[in-house]
Amino acid sequence: MFALLDANNFYVSCERVFQPRLEGKPVVVLSNNDANIISRSAEAKALGLQMGDPYFQVKELLRQHEVQVFSSNYPLYGDMSRRVMHHLAQQVPGLEIYSIDEAFMDLHGLEKHLTPYLGNLETFARQLRAGVKRSTGIPTCVGVAPTKTLAKLANRIAKKKPQFEGVVHLDTPARLAWALGQVPAADVWGIGRQYAGKLTAAGIDSAADLARVSEPWARKHLGGVVGVRLVQELQGQPCAGLHPSEDGTLSRQSISCSRTFGQPLHVQAEVLAAVATFLAGAAEKLRRQGDLAHLLTVYLGKNRYSAAVTPPYSRSATLTLPSGPTADTRVLLSYAHLLLDRIWEPGVPYHKAGVVLDGLEPPGQGQQLDLFAAIPVAPTFPTVPEQPRLMRALDALNSRFGRGTVRLASAVVLSRQRRPDSRAPWEGKAQWRTPAYTTRLEDLLLVN
Repeated sequence: MFALLDANNFYVSCERVFQPRLEGKPVVVLSNNDANIISRSAEAKALGLQMGDPYFQVKELLRQHEVQVFSSNYPLYGDMSRRVMHHLAQQVPGLEIYSIDEAFMDLHGLEKHLTPYLGNLETFARQLRAGVKRSTGIPTCVGVAPTKTLAKLANRIAKKKPQFEGVVHLDTPARLAWALGQVPAADVWGIGRQYAGKLTAAGIDSAADLARVSEPWARKHLGGVVGVRLVQELQGQPCAGLHPSEDGTLSRQSISCSRTFGQPLHVQAEVLAAVATFLAGAAEKLRRQGDLAHLLTVYLGKNRYSAAVTPPYSRSATLTLPSGPTADTRVLLSYAHLLLDRIWEPGVPYHKAGVVLDGLEPPGQGQQLDLFAAIPVAPTFPTVPEQPRLMRALDALNSRFGRGTVRLASAVVLSRQRRPDSRAPWEGKAQWRTPAYTTRLEDLLLVN
């Protein structure tokens, strides 16, 4: 059996842990730059507020109903997530951290070891849920089923139907058949918008209908073997176990970091400061998973909704690193500066920037040389000696004293000179951000 534990309205729940007065009141959390709604309390959902609603469009509705608005506080949410996952890891044999607010658990063989006090798997799931709430304050729902797909489906029902009090256990054929009939086929885990249209056209409306399709039909219309496995999982046949987690142990195929600016930027040095900051974060993630990057992409975006801006709304440049794969922030930044020069248009107001690291591989794989590349490397490419020890020291300092404590000068010098004691010019709006209660000494909650 598998279980999926999912936090309820996670970002909102994190804010409520430190402000209990918000329980029972409508609350929303906004995305970076206070642009869109990304988390809603049940009370906010009841008002008709939707995920992704632009703040400027619903601002009056929020005011009328006295909805509490928060800017996203990712340091707080990330730390609260780690606390939830740490509690779960101590309770179950196997854990897959699927996202910041979801985790799969492998419960195979656990039932025979449960004592009379712990009861069956449903009782165990309720105790897991209660334990997370007690240790972190975060409310959750749990779905328990023979496969991961069914556990996801059971979790969805647990969230939608209050009579189950947060736990649904699909342990009998009758319960499984009932649950499949409750969920639309388009809402099954793994069915995207494209496949949802195909299913509707074929008269497949519910998960129960999808579970009855033949293997040849699934293979033809749902992406080959992937579709076959999905149908088999809905039938109760496990086709996938736990995977490495999204907590840094999963080796990503690419790493990206981008942000929308808090204000349009016209000065290249200010945009470079933003790119340097994004690249530093991406390179830190790259080193954390022990890989090197072959490819670097830098892109810039304009505000497509501005009448003064003409297409194309974005430009990008990609480079295969001529000096070989690296995880050194300084080396990557030297190439990023070169790419920024290629795509920069003077006088254009830029709205967004980002970086992507691709072609990731562990050290020691041997460099794939370009048959037609000039040797030595053309002098137009910058060269910076790699110093792995320096990068390890940089990461250690930022880990101990807080992210961004030690940065490259390109990311900070200009903003400090022009805007002393203020946010960098590219940083997004965060009018309603709460303190990082659990990760900064200065933000510790004071109790009188």
